[in-house]
Amino acid sequence: MNEHHKTDNDLALELQQVEAAKSDPARFSVLYEKYYKVIFIFIFRRTGEEELAADITSNTFLKAMLALPKYEYKGVPFSAFLFRIALNEINMYFRKSKKERVVSLEQVSLGAMVDETGQNDSEENRKLVMALLSHLDAGSMQMIEMRFFEKRPFAEIGQILGITENHAKVKTYRLLDKLKALILKRRAGK
Repeated sequence: MNEHHKTDNDLALELQQVEAAKSDPARFSVLYEKYYKVIFIFIFRRTGEEELAADITSNTFLKAMLALPKYEYKGVPFSAFLFRIALNEINMYFRKSKKERVVSLEQVSLGAMVDETGQNDSEENRKLVMALLSHLDAGSMQMIEMRFFEKRPFAEIGQILGITENHAKVKTYRLLDKLKALILKRRAGK
């Protein structure tokens, strides 16, 4: 089932699972099994190291279990809560280790991004966008990854980043405008 298109019934069932885990920590295993793979992949795409991704995934679920009593349903899947913890764990790791974060870009998503800037999807524009992405700060890159490479809805991006859905939209479109301006500037500079 696609994580981003859950029905009201799916969300209601999930909320029951969360509430059950709040009153009995042993029931957290249902949520762990349900989300381990997607959280692991989310982390692995940002670290590029399997063992490190497994460690950060374990920390994420441990912290989620400890924070569960404070969890409040906000209309998005429980996974948004997990992704937010995972993102904090990833950022903490990179701050402490002073290593560069990995960004995995799929060609299809890159093409969609070029289209969003209003430019035609050519090899040249893809290369320009890739070059420009390398200059983005970590926060901007996270927005781009979640929206274009992981196809997350704005409500979920907002939940993960701790901002409103509208703010997530505004920030994303500002980034696209910035990319478009940079593409046009590079073109004019030729």
